Amino acid sequence: MFSERDTQGPIRRKGSIEVVCGSMFSGKTEELIRRMKRAKFAKQKVEIFKPAIDTRYSDEDVVSHDHNVIQSTPVDSSQNILLLAEGIDVVGIDEAQFFDMGIVDVCQQLANRGIRVIVAGLDMDYKGVPFGPMPALLAIAEDVYKTHAICVHCGDLAYVSHRLVSSEKRVLLGETESYEPLCRACYAKALAAEN
Repeated sequence: MFSERDTQGPIRRKGSIEVVCGSMFSGKTEELIRRMKRAKFAKQKVEIFKPAIDTRYSDEDVVSHDHNVIQSTPVDSSQNILLLAEGIDVVGIDEAQFFDMGIVDVCQQLANRGIRVIVAGLDMDYKGVPFGPMPALLAIAEDVYKTHAICVHCGDLAYVSHRLVSSEKRVLLGETESYEPLCRACYAKALAAEN
């Protein structure tokens, strides 16, 4: 954690917001877990949060598609994070796109308290539309890291998570049976084939 001494002498931590974004299967959660484990190794107090609705691999832990695991605290509302982050140096937030818009203010407040905030989430939904609070989080972040999956049709960098099952619900939890990463050109072809 970076710190600076003010004119009176005490050490003051510098808060920040880092956003890791991309399509499904691009390694966002893997990168979040990597950063959180490095902070733990540096003997910093860390806490990771995830939306309570995300129970794909575990009710409580954050688990990547590669089955890398880190202990987390599921929360129903972004405001709960403020209450639970007291005395923490580094806060991780997974699947931020599923949180309410209040997550943006929560991240600002945490960073203003001197906490390093690392957020991971889908930047776009299955229709290629910016997802929930993610655009606002990207705008306020000091650091943005975009991860890329590989298009399963042509091998180029993936652009979007294409939904394979029929549903108009914006939030539909699923894995490879429900979504595939596609590049822009293959996504356009897939949409044309569906219509």
